[in-house]
Amino acid sequence: MTTTDSFRGLFCTATDERYDATATGPSDAGARLEAAYDYDAVDWGDGRLDGAPRSMWRYADLLAFADPVTADEGDTPLVPTPTLAEEVGIGQLSIKDESRNPTGTVLDRGLSPAVTAAQAADADLVALATPGNAGQSAASYAGIADLRSYAFVPSRAPFSNKAMVNVHGGDMRVAGGRYPEAESALHEQLESEWYTLQEFDNPHRHDGIKTVAFEIVESCSWSRPDAVVVPGGTGEVVAGVVKGFRELREIGLIDSLPPVYAAQPSGCAPLAAAFERGADAAELWESPDTIVGELEIPEPKGDKAALSAVAETGGEIRTVDDEDALESAVVAAQHAGLEVGPAGGVAVAAAGELATDGTVGPDDHVVVVNTESGTKTADVLRSHLMGKGI
Repeated sequence: MTTTDSFRGLFCTATDERYDATATGPSDAGARLEAAYDYDAVDWGDGRLDGAPRSMWRYADLLAFADPVTADEGDTPLVPTPTLAEEVGIGQLSIKDESRNPTGTVLDRGLSPAVTAAQAADADLVALATPGNAGQSAASYAGIADLRSYAFVPSRAPFSNKAMVNVHGGDMRVAGGRYPEAESALHEQLESEWYTLQEFDNPHRHDGIKTVAFEIVESCSWSRPDAVVVPGGTGEVVAGVVKGFRELREIGLIDSLPPVYAAQPSGCAPLAAAFERGADAAELWESPDTIVGELEIPEPKGDKAALSAVAETGGEIRTVDDEDALESAVVAAQHAGLEVGPAGGVAVAAAGELATDGTVGPDDHVVVVNTESGTKTADVLRSHLMGKGI
């Protein structure tokens, strides 16, 4: 497996020590690893991307692997939603619809290079703990690479995720309880040696997600929007999207970073609580309670990365109630024709709050990232309607 010419390696964020492209876990200093690139070697101006693949791999100059394990993830639409914009008082509201990825989640962008790294490391078995979506995605890419895979999921993970892990050829173990129990089960029950696909332990996951920012800016004719709102769970989407904008600034395609706003359900908001305290790390959320299972992460691995990323852009971390998140997902479906999942609904609801309090205004272009397909949790969205008597 070859790396791209501009890839410089993985580096420790604490010491700048260099590691091989297939390295995983924290560095020797106990810090996370980050993929680094030679930005001077990248030139995407003047139509240089003409003829490039219509997938996230059109941006291969800023990705690690030259021969990826891929299902043509990426190239998702930036959908204008004028009716929603008018309702909330935003000049222009667009939804970056990541439900169009191969397994219906933004996480495909990270699992593609993460599994590529596993293949390059000659791994036999890949594994991770997940609320649901990442397990389905990992099984899919592991199947393409002919690798054995294990996903440890909590019992409350959506049935569609559980089923599709097996359909893609992966093995699954269900842990009673919530996401922390799945994490514990992974380390307690899996006896074979495995290559980790866990977020941040495998640095290629959030490095792949940065291509969301690349596509947003390219869709806006190489200009940045006025604000971007993303769901905040483990922190990988937040950190990845901000890294993408940062790299676009490094290569001179944008002059500044847009403010990035992370959004969490009020029933499990460790990142928001840390942001409000002015802390650089989150504390364990003792009693997580939200219907938005993908974001019910009481102790996010990417807390420091996400908090730093939001602060760097001048953004904030907001919370919304479950009912508002579900209603926002339903409204997006009914008025924009998009199948927005509950996690995306959290971001849509937060955008409405930003408009209500004047943080964004009638002249702004706001992009909301829908991270998952609503079909994964159609029962949850339908139950919300039933609760309204519909």
